[in-house]
Amino acid sequence: MDNRFSTVRGGIDSRAIVQRRLEELVRENRFTIAVIFPFVGAVTLVASAEGLLPSLLAYNPLLILFGTAVMRSPLIVGLLPRIGWLALGCLGVLTAYTYAIEVVGVRTDWPYGAFEYTIQLGPMLFGEVPLALPLFFIPLVLNAYLLTLVVLGPWSDRVLVRIPAAIAAVVAVDLVLDPAAVAIGFWAFVPPGVYYGVPVSNYVGWVISGTVAVVVVDLAFDREALLERVRDCEFVLDDLVSFVLLWGTINVLYGNWAAAAVAGAFCLGLFRTDRYDLEMVRTALPG
Repeated sequence: MDNRFSTVRGGIDSRAIVQRRLEELVRENRFTIAVIFPFVGAVTLVASAEGLLPSLLAYNPLLILFGTAVMRSPLIVGLLPRIGWLALGCLGVLTAYTYAIEVVGVRTDWPYGAFEYTIQLGPMLFGEVPLALPLFFIPLVLNAYLLTLVVLGPWSDRVLVRIPAAIAAVVAVDLVLDPAAVAIGFWAFVPPGVYYGVPVSNYVGWVISGTVAVVVVDLAFDREALLERVRDCEFVLDDLVSFVLLWGTINVLYGNWAAAAVAGAFCLGLFRTDRYDLEMVRTALPG
């Protein structure tokens, strides 16, 4: 019995040590992760779209995946202590759903409208959708959900307020993402839509997929414990900062002003969390 207890205790201690080291790593490199990476990413992607990079670097899938993983690291590391078996199972279901609805969308044009990937974002599942799709999609939902909880405050206790607001935030994320992704040639809609090449049907699809994703995320976590973690972990929303800087910058460079304005609205939401100010920038700078 003592040996078994020692083994369990040792496993818990080891996880705590790993978690602490990961947090230190993110904390020590906050500015690089949340600002430098998205800025370099925006410049690289626009240069790829404009034919300014050699073929080896243009739309390089390894660079895209590496950069995405690094920018996701604050969110992943921040939420790790709150991912128990229930959350893990729900995220597994959400991963399967993400693949399924994307494959259906590519094959049937429902629910997003007719679209196709114009470059390979890493290995492709069935040759149709990126294998790394959950890395692209699920963190966007988590970011939107967390920001919604923080901004709503006590109102987040009301499910009829929390869920619709989070769904609206997820759709707003795509109001920023899709115009920029179309501009740099990640994917294309056929025929092009009225919103910077994106059709209205795409956002109907995001309401559907976003609703499912938000409900699953809401079931996955203990909301009070999640909010406590968000309050205690100063960098957990840094992935949303990276998102706004990366895709907001691309929208500005291509003159997608409505999409850039939505990115600006996310900035206001982040400022309302009382953790992004000049003092944070000062403390996050290297050295």
